Amino acid sequence: QVQLVESGGGWVQPGGSLRLSCAASVDISTLHRVGWYRQVAGKERELVATISRGGLINYGDSVKERFSVSSDTVKNTVSLHMNSLKPEDTAVYYCYVEGRWTDYWGKGTLVTVSS
Repeated sequence: QVQLVESGGGWVQPGGSLRLSCAASVDISTLHRVGWYRQVAGKERELVATISRGGLINYGDSVKERFSVSSDTVKNTVSLHMNSLKPEDTAVYYCYVEGRWTDYWGKGTLVTVSS
């Protein structure tokens, strides 16, 4: 089974930056899509950013121009660079992988944006 381990979450002040990383136990170059979603308790999980195998990138509307997603197919990692963070970005961020037959999720890492 594919294992996904997120790191880099924590507390940051509004306007600050954080970089999240996801380490995968599989060759991510074989996957259909990789990326990040986020969720607040009691609300739906929402798209943050994904990269397809063909290199197409999709960003959620609320993070465009502020977040940047990238992948390293040598290290098998997926990163999310978050800039100009707002309190409404506070959520649990989940690494996501779309495989050939099923989807995989990390356990999540909490990002808290507050003063």
